[in-house]
Parts: sequence; structure tokens; C-alpha cells
Amino acid sequence: MSGRAKSVVGRDVMGDYDVIVVGLGAMGSAAAYSLATRGQRVLGIEQFTPAHTLGSSHGGTRIVRKAYFEKPDYVPLLIRAYQLWDELSAAFGTQLFTRCGALMIGRPGSAVVSGTLASARHWSLPHEVLDPAGLRAKYPQFALDEDQLAVFEADAGFVQPEVSVRANLELAAAAGAELRFDTAVEQLEVRPDGVHLAAGGEQLRASRVVVATGAWAGRLAGPDSYPIKVQRQTVHWLRPRTSAADFDAERFPVYMWSLPVPAGADRLELYGFPHQPGDEGVKAALYHDWLDPDVDPDTIRRTVAESECRTVQQLLDPVLPDLAGECVSSQVCMYAGAPDDDFVLGVHPGSSGRMVVALGFSGHGFKFVPVVGEIVADLVIDGSTRHDIGFLSPERFAGRR
Repeated sequence: MSGRAKSVVGRDVMGDYDVIVVGLGAMGSAAAYSLATRGQRVLGIEQFTPAHTLGSSHGGTRIVRKAYFEKPDYVPLLIRAYQLWDELSAAFGTQLFTRCGALMIGRPGSAVVSGTLASARHWSLPHEVLDPAGLRAKYPQFALDEDQLAVFEADAGFVQPEVSVRANLELAAAAGAELRFDTAVEQLEVRPDGVHLAAGGEQLRASRVVVATGAWAGRLAGPDSYPIKVQRQTVHWLRPRTSAADFDAERFPVYMWSLPVPAGADRLELYGFPHQPGDEGVKAALYHDWLDPDVDPDTIRRTVAESECRTVQQLLDPVLPDLAGECVSSQVCMYAGAPDDDFVLGVHPGSSGRMVVALGFSGHGFKFVPVVGEIVADLVIDGSTRHDIGFLSPERFAGRR
């Protein structure tokens, strides 16, 4: 990775650092903020500009929900994340988390519906099960087949990813962190006397390092140790066939819909958001678009074909017919995840406690941003955390080649 022109935000700290955070996207920015507020001498390094659109932390909106269909183990982390989202909003002076409700839709046996209900019941989370008539009464925009149902979680909604990253960066700098952008890390070594980095033509040293490099995980964290796969994703904004006001957050929730597929086919899930002020269209996308399942983040195709949006239109047409209008814009982002789709969060087992990795979040990680920042700070400063993250441990990949 070649160096880029360097820009610096925050205080000028000479000499060593307590911790260097590599990658200042979603998780790295939160880690830098949490570490700086705890008195650590923090250097954050990002290869691109602040809150850029080249990774996995853009697109205007991200779903936040507690009744987690992926795995009930995540729910305690989400309960804490909710508290921290509100604290981050208050500290930044901007409401980052909009609670408009969320619908998880599908057949009763689908992972989206059954997993949501399992988490909600296990953790006694408020929720409502809606049959087709109940969903029509609550949200007439949806056309639900008789063999499907919806689970509604009122205390769910969305956050703004770009604004959230900027909030963490600005608050981190205000707390004393030094943040360098347009600066690539060419080398990282963990030695007995600390962590040594070569970045932007400089040699840097710290006691600890945090690797939060998203789709670029293999560059520094070791592709053999952490098999992070990068998947190209597209998201689309469609002009409704009716008024966009019919899809405002006061009238329309976030949703994820598990569509019926033939036996043996990949799961097919649509998701989307309410209309956002200033947007010409309403955002909708496929969750895990399997067309490009293993891409290089440096050479990924960033143009979107008309056929990619047309696929989403065709899938929306029978289920949200008034939404399936003209595609007005599209974006490319990346999902970077582990094979088991769980995060990789913890102390690198071969680093003598000097490296904390925060990787593999794409697809379902953004809602955890503030609690991941807190956990990373715990691990850097104390070597442990009160949060139960054993199921996310990097050690589960130990010895993998």
C-alpha cells in the first residue's frame, strides 16, 4: 500500500503513543473516541478522507434493532449500544438514531422471523406479531402473502453512518486524539518493546495497536489468521409511484423481508428504509447480493449496472408495489465478514496483548459502533471487558491456514 499526502486533525503529540488506531471508519472512529476520553494518547490513521464512501460506512442509513435474528448472544451488546447511541447524539448535538420501528417479515420458519422471535422472547424484548391483516392495518404500503407474518419492534430504527463517523472523529479530536488522514500504513510489527508502524513515510511506535481496517483486513491483520471475505454490495434509491411522503419515517418503518426461494437456493432478503429528507428516492437493497462474493477492495467495480437496480425493482413490485418506481441513484459498498458471519473482536492471540482487532462487521455491524468502541478501549487499557464477547473471539481462527 503506497503512502498518500497526509493531513492531521487534533493535537500534535511528539514521540510515542499509548495506542495507534489503524482505520478510522465506523469501529476505528468509535475506538479512537472512547480511548481518548479515557486519557489515552491516541493516534488514529486512515488511508482515505474522513467519513469516506470507499468502504462500508456510507449510504445515509443503517438499521438498528435489538431483537436480533442473527443470534441472541448479540442482544446484551445492543442494549448497551442503544444507551451509547443516545450519549453520542447528546455529546455531538445531533440526533443520530431515529426510532421509527422495524419490521422483520417472512414465513414463520424463515431465519429472519424465527430468529427475531427467539431473541425477543429470550430477552423479553417488546414486540408485536402481525398477520397480513394486522400489517395492512398498521402499514398499508406492504402486501403480505397469507403464509407470511411480520414481527414489529417499535424501539428500532436507523442511524446515519457518515454523520456518526464524523461525530466520533470530531469528539475524539476534541478529547485530544491526533487523527491522520490520506495516510496508508505500509507495515505493522508487534515487538517485545511495543508496536512499530511504518505509515506515510514515518516510523511510529506505540504500546498498543487497534486494527479496524474493514475490507482491508488482510493487509495488516493476517489473511491466514482471519479469513475475512469481501463482498460487493449495491444499494438503490427508487422514486415511489405515489408520494414520497407515504414513505416518511412517521408513516413507514425500516424493514427486512425474507422472500420465498426454491429449495436449495440462497436466502433472498430485501431491506429498506423510510424516505430521508433531501433524497429524491427511497433506499432499498438486497441483503448479501451474491453476484460478487469475493472481491479486492482496491479493484472493486464501483459502477452499478441498470440490471442490478432492476432486480431490486422486480422483487419490490409484488411486496411494496408503490415503492417499486424508477431507480434514481445507486451506490456500491462492501461487506467484509468472517465465514461464520460473527464479528472478529478481541485481543490478537499472538500479540502478547498488544494488538486488538475489530474486524468482520459488514452487513450487520454498524448498529454496534459505540459499544464496540467501548469494548476496544476496555481491551486496550485493561486487557479484558465486562461485555460477553467470547463468541466473537479471534482465537476461534487460531491455527487456520
